[in-house]
Amino acid sequence: IEASAERLIGQCHNLYEAPPLGSLVRAGDLIFAVVDGITTTAIDPGRRVIARGANAESVEDIYAEHPQLERLLRTDVSLSVVGYQDGMHIFQHLPPLPPHIHTFLYKCSSAEVLSFMERVDFLAMLLTSGLPTSDDVIAATLRQAASSFGDPRSFLIQASRSLAAQLPTDAARLTAIMRRLPIGAHP
Repeated sequence: IEASAERLIGQCHNLYEAPPLGSLVRAGDLIFAVVDGITTTAIDPGRRVIARGANAESVEDIYAEHPQLERLLRTDVSLSVVGYQDGMHIFQHLPPLPPHIHTFLYKCSSAEVLSFMERVDFLAMLLTSGLPTSDDVIAATLRQAASSFGDPRSFLIQASRSLAAQLPTDAARLTAIMRRLPIGAHP
C-alpha cells in the first residue's frame, strides 16, 4: 500500500496473518525485502481502537462477541528492501524502481531464501537503515533464514563473520546481535 525503492508497507488480507519479523519477502517477482515491523491498527486512522472484553474469558471470546472487529482493524507489515532479481541474477542492493502499489507480497520459500542468501551483502543495508530495531531485525532475519539451510549453524557463523567485518569498531553492537543468534544451539 506504500512503496519506495528503500521501503514498502503492505497490508495483510487477513487480520493478524503477517509473516514473522525478519522474514524474507518477495514483492511481485522481482523485489526482495525483509519484514522489519508489524502493526495492527484501526482501518480508519481517525478512530482510535477501544479496549473490549472486560468480562471476557479469552481473546477469542472478544472476537466472537464483536465480529465486526475483523472488518474494523488491519494488520500492516513494514519492509526494508534488500535486493532484486533481474533475469537469472540476484542483486543485494536497492532496485532501480520500486514495485507498483498493490503488488502482492509473498513470503519466500526455502529455495528462494537459499538462492537469495548465498551471500549476505544485504546485511550492510540493514545495519545502516537507521531503524531503531535494526539489530533485532538482523538477528530475526538470520534466524528465519537459517532453517532453510542444511547446516544452519554454518550459515549463522558465515553471517556473523560478515557482520564482524562490517562492524570492526563496534564490538558491543556485534555482540548484541550475535547473542540473539542460536549459534551455540545443537539441532
